Amino acid sequence: MTLPAAIDSVGAGCAHVLTTPDPTPKLMAARAVARAWRLGRLAYRFDMAMPDRPARPHAPQLLPPNRMPKRGRMGSERARIAMLHALAHIEFVAIDLAFDLIGRFGGEFPAAFTDEWMRVGAEEAMHFALLDRRLRQMGSHYGALPAHDGLWEAAEDTARDVFARLAIVPMVLEARALDITPGTVARFEAVGDLTSARMLRRIMQDEIRHVGAGTNWFGWATNRAGVNPVEAYQKLVKRHFRGSLKPPFNDSARRQAGLTEEFYTALAS
Repeated sequence: MTLPAAIDSVGAGCAHVLTTPDPTPKLMAARAVARAWRLGRLAYRFDMAMPDRPARPHAPQLLPPNRMPKRGRMGSERARIAMLHALAHIEFVAIDLAFDLIGRFGGEFPAAFTDEWMRVGAEEAMHFALLDRRLRQMGSHYGALPAHDGLWEAAEDTARDVFARLAIVPMVLEARALDITPGTVARFEAVGDLTSARMLRRIMQDEIRHVGAGTNWFGWATNRAGVNPVEAYQKLVKRHFRGSLKPPFNDSARRQAGLTEEFYTALAS
């Protein structure tokens, strides 16, 4: 995909991704913007305001979390499709989260911040494409089932504070995926769906790096501000995250991402 000539800056590129509603054009826009940045075709300017909410397709229907249908047991194909659809929605929203982070806060950081989160955004687009392709192989597609909007609600709550955004989105919500994915992989394997299991294992390796990006840049920002990163993280989670962090934790994967136990064990329920 070639970007329109008017998209000549980082800010304009990020806004382009966020204002593209439909899944295939959005993932193509994400890849094109990341590639244009990598090739030096986007000026290092943050000259566009990010929208309060990204453009969204007509489907899936977005419901409150407590109104989401139960998925049922993984032995049924219907339940596996529901699980993959939920994961596809998370990755779809994660595309916007990465580009919103760059466009909204990138000017407060060195260019390496934009480098890293452009890569994250392109990888989230790839993850979404993998999951949607798997859904189609199983006779479904993204948008066929309802989804909830909890991830973007967290983005709205942290739209004015990069410390809070990094603490809540990569270091709480995405870190949670590191905790639950191994069990999800095991359930797919137990019912013989090795294709989905391999795909989720591959995605998780990227997600360790994504949580690591959040942890590293949170450390950079707190160091620049002269505050203790662990104490700052715990205060921000108590302020912005509803509920407590729930064990069991995948301490090994979190440690690979730089999110060591001192950050989260005191917050566990």
